[in-house]
Amino acid sequence: MDKPNGRIQGSSAPTRPHIYPAAEWENLTAWMKRVAPEAFTSDGRVLNLLEGEWKELGHARPYHSANDGTLLGALPMLDAETARRAVEFAASEMSGWAKVSLDERRRRVSECLAGLRENRDLIAYLLMWEIGKPLELAQSDVDRCISGVEWYVENIEGMLGRRQPVGLVSNISSWNYPMSVIVHAVLVQLLCGNTAIVKTPTDGGLYALTVSMAIARRVGLPVSLVSGSGSQLSEPLVRHHDVACLSFVGGKTSGGSVAAYLYDQSRRYMLEMEGVNAYGIWEFSGWPSLAKQIRKGFQYGKQRCTAYVRFVVQRSLFPRFLDAYLPVLKSIRFGHPVMVTGEKDELPKYDYGPLINREKAEELRVHVTEAIAKGAVSLYDGELDGSAFLPNQDTSAYFAPVALMNVPRNSHLYYNEPFGPVDVIVLVDRLEELIAEMNVSNGALVGSIACDDLKLAQRVAHEIRAYKVGINEMRSRGDREETFGGLGQSWKGCFVGGKFLVDAVTNGSSGEHLYGNFPDHLLLPPER
Repeated sequence: MDKPNGRIQGSSAPTRPHIYPAAEWENLTAWMKRVAPEAFTSDGRVLNLLEGEWKELGHARPYHSANDGTLLGALPMLDAETARRAVEFAASEMSGWAKVSLDERRRRVSECLAGLRENRDLIAYLLMWEIGKPLELAQSDVDRCISGVEWYVENIEGMLGRRQPVGLVSNISSWNYPMSVIVHAVLVQLLCGNTAIVKTPTDGGLYALTVSMAIARRVGLPVSLVSGSGSQLSEPLVRHHDVACLSFVGGKTSGGSVAAYLYDQSRRYMLEMEGVNAYGIWEFSGWPSLAKQIRKGFQYGKQRCTAYVRFVVQRSLFPRFLDAYLPVLKSIRFGHPVMVTGEKDELPKYDYGPLINREKAEELRVHVTEAIAKGAVSLYDGELDGSAFLPNQDTSAYFAPVALMNVPRNSHLYYNEPFGPVDVIVLVDRLEELIAEMNVSNGALVGSIACDDLKLAQRVAHEIRAYKVGINEMRSRGDREETFGGLGQSWKGCFVGGKFLVDAVTNGSSGEHLYGNFPDHLLLPPER
């Protein structure tokens, strides 16, 4: 049995551990101030973007990196009244923005994309510090944002037609994909003729979003960016009558309260929440392919809404599953994403860095300990590798992969998404059991079935309560024309992606029928 999670394995001392020179935080701070001087005070504090200007320091909340505890600066936390002013001004910009032609909107969005592309390295390095992404994943977040919005710029005329913008779109999103989710969505909203206001996630993304929104505002795009606690900003950003549409990405606790408020409101909304994404394995033999999928699934420590965290396995296949699964877990590499060792200044290719903060790592430790105390079996319990960290650095936000079997139904991990590198393995003997165990969370964003019999796999796929179901492959959020949504408790409101995203933030003819997961009906897209 492996050593307990969190124990640092003994290893030879690194030759010369140091921060990657190009990404040293002091250098990045100076770089940001050169790119977006208007967004910072003379002493380097970040400002909020409201009423068309960078101003309002608000209350300073210390902002640390989970990488090693480095103090990155301070979040400029606003109160509810200041945020309300920001919402009202953002809504008032619609009168002028409505007169701007589609061609001009495309030109300005394209100019913004050029600015993001020019500063791709800066934004990627910021993501490495702010949310702990290894370099390749940070670069991918920026690249997917740019290429995704470019697709909309090229195809917007056909998707938009005679549709009209809904007005001000309020964006409240989680910290894990500041560019490919938040900035991407905002730029498409603006392209469709709306104005937009964005809440900075308090756990990460402050600087990447500040640089991005500064570039957007400078080219004439009507966007606002505000920081603050959910308790202060939820009223103006969710309930204010000037908010015509709400785009929310987050947990089901916060999302559930938002959904309850919006139930009887005549406004547009898209609420993306968590669900347990499951992979079922039945009468299957393609183990090398599955192993590659499992390995890729650990990217960013499974801190994403489409991560597969539950594997439901036919009992007779369990030995073969373990042969494919355990070597993958033992090969996962994680550590300080901005640290290099050795004489060459090359960043290691990690699967993930820290979790978003030490509180999240501790939460996972508590849930794993609880499950084991109630009878779960630990199949794998990883450990930290000392050579992947700076000497004596704070490693409290790091969490090695864990796999549990026989998790009791009265454990938190049985019904809830861990949002971290923790897998739950469930063994079943009947196909009906497999389907039931895959649907444990009453709806999910994605799901998959691994099965050699494609006809049987397709039949099972129709029983899986997930928006996207893969056969012998994992599904993801997708880009460009690919739609996205959820079933059950994982999603409320309009589906997005492709033309669905344009439809979600625009109005068509009276009596139009939007695809979505609404309280009173469930409409599925033509193809899954």
